[in-house]
Amino acid sequence: MTTYNDIGIDSKLDWERITKLLRIGLIAGIMVLVGDMLLGWGVSGESLSGMEKELSAYLTLSDTRIFWSSVLGMIGIPLEGLSYFGIYRLMAERSPKHAHIYRSGILGYLIFGACGVHVPCLSSVYFYKHMYAANPEGALELAIKYGSYFLLPGMILFLIFFVVLCGAQISAFAKGMTPYPRWCWIFSLPVGMLITIFFKLFGNQEWVNALTAGWISIGNIWMFGGLLCTAKLAKKNSEKIKDVKNGELQ
Repeated sequence: MTTYNDIGIDSKLDWERITKLLRIGLIAGIMVLVGDMLLGWGVSGESLSGMEKELSAYLTLSDTRIFWSSVLGMIGIPLEGLSYFGIYRLMAERSPKHAHIYRSGILGYLIFGACGVHVPCLSSVYFYKHMYAANPEGALELAIKYGSYFLLPGMILFLIFFVVLCGAQISAFAKGMTPYPRWCWIFSLPVGMLITIFFKLFGNQEWVNALTAGWISIGNIWMFGGLLCTAKLAKKNSEKIKDVKNGELQ
């Protein structure tokens, strides 16, 4: 596209709406993290290996926990996606190109995040748990096939849009295309997600597995929380830029 289409969203900075969306995103991230921790709270069988080891932690999950993990993600993930429009507004005024690319990533996150990845993931866990109870020998093979048919396609599409989303945001912040200082690119999903790697150092424990299951939601909490904490700094920076522009016009 050679022209900017704001789809009804003003490209000018509206800090009240932006901070409101960032707050909603933070709350949604916490909601999804709770759901992820309900899913991940367990210990994998040390005597097992590969996919069988990873899935073994889910065998002790109650159906109620699987249900609530699914519901919290189904509600929270779209709220996260809608809250990204607060970040979209930050780059729309100075770089419509970055904003347009970022918006494409948002749409992919909204379309595939909840019902394309999260819910099919929970349904795969439910399938494996009950298949294992009925047929322990063939459960793993059937679960992998089930996941390949109903989870993998949505996951691949989600990851494509996810990379676009993160790439556009990091590029816009690092190039100074937002009111925030350039170093605030660190308040992005990939950086927050990397934090969960350090939890792995504590080994195969329930709380470790619960937190690492929520690596994307932790990324969202890091991103929204960081941008909220530095919002005052961004506002001051925005006012300075306006003063400079007004001085040049005069």
